[in-house]
Amino acid sequence: MVREKLLYVGMDLHKAGHTAVLVNCWNEHLKTITVENKPSDFIKLWQKVQRVAQRHDLEPVYGLENAYGYGRSLAVWLIERGAVVKDINPALAYDQRKSAPIMQKNDEYDAYAVATVLINQLHKLPDAKPEDAYWTLSQLVSRRGILVKEGIRLKNGLHDHICVAYPSYHRFFSAIDGKTAMYFWKTYPSPGHLKGKSADELHSEFQTIVRGARKDRAAFILDCIRADGETLRDYQESRDFITRSYARCLENQKEEISFIEAEIKRMLEHFPYKLTTIPGVQTVTAAKLIAGIGDISRFRNANKLARYCGVAPVTFSSSGKGKEVSTRQGNRMVNGVFYFMAVTMVSLSPGTRKPFQPIFREYFERKISQGKTPSQALVCIMRRLVTIVYGMMKNKTEYRPFEPNEQTPENP
Repeated sequence: MVREKLLYVGMDLHKAGHTAVLVNCWNEHLKTITVENKPSDFIKLWQKVQRVAQRHDLEPVYGLENAYGYGRSLAVWLIERGAVVKDINPALAYDQRKSAPIMQKNDEYDAYAVATVLINQLHKLPDAKPEDAYWTLSQLVSRRGILVKEGIRLKNGLHDHICVAYPSYHRFFSAIDGKTAMYFWKTYPSPGHLKGKSADELHSEFQTIVRGARKDRAAFILDCIRADGETLRDYQESRDFITRSYARCLENQKEEISFIEAEIKRMLEHFPYKLTTIPGVQTVTAAKLIAGIGDISRFRNANKLARYCGVAPVTFSSSGKGKEVSTRQGNRMVNGVFYFMAVTMVSLSPGTRKPFQPIFREYFERKISQGKTPSQALVCIMRRLVTIVYGMMKNKTEYRPFEPNEQTPENP
């Protein structure tokens, strides 16, 4: 593409509508276009851009700030019609705005900043490739993450009320959201509801929830409640309602998570990757990796993937002096998954104290003996795992035990 022959269309994307600014290679502002975020308006944008392009004898190239968010529908629509669409990292547009002598912030100027980035870094910018499979999987993973966080809030809220009504509840229910516990909170939100209830009657109820429930558990619960003393408070009826409400919401949340995990498992069948063959990697972990990494072909080698995941160090130097330091850049979600995998690989069995993965544990201890801290050694494990995952996704193979080679560099 000859830069002087291109019409640069920078777009600021929003939920309801988009703003486009058209400029040439000399940063001359040619036109501003505003459209709604719906396919029926995309054709209007297309026609107006084409008219400007024909008037100036230029070829349009589109730059979308985060083409995988609000602008995903537009990106797909443009690509289907053969347009050249580049994905602009929001950080690049932000830096462009800050570089101006006078800071501005409105939709038109934001779109102009995107167009400027498009002009200056055209050949470095990645093509927008909003593939439906990866996007759908990422939405499922995101939805599950939201529900997991909501579950933590619900359990904390339930605990705030249960610990007042049943101060010793942690002695007879190890998990606040277990099957028997959830039945108990909904049926007996406070000790007042247990008046006249015998241990045999309570045990019979527990057996309908969990087959083989221990008979002495019901008696132990009643003994703990008597030992706690009087816990009745003012407005207890409303307090009981809140406890039951938390329990109902928590049950719904757990059921919804099970539905989503089943859909994630079904969705993974559309991908040729076999990441679940890695020890310790379950369906959700594999889904997070695939959704976060996307199309593996966009990474030329494992070093590029490591940089994308924030595992590779960054060099800070000047005048030939400097050092490599860890970075907080990169995809933090994928980085967190690799960290979780690394911790799992070097973990020891609680009972036998045998390593979960002897090869990785030996490599971890070797790095410790060489003077690295545990955190630094874990980064080395993460880097090895990046290489393994890259090779498996690139070649669509199953996991094969990785033999560490001291001569293989950990860093790109």
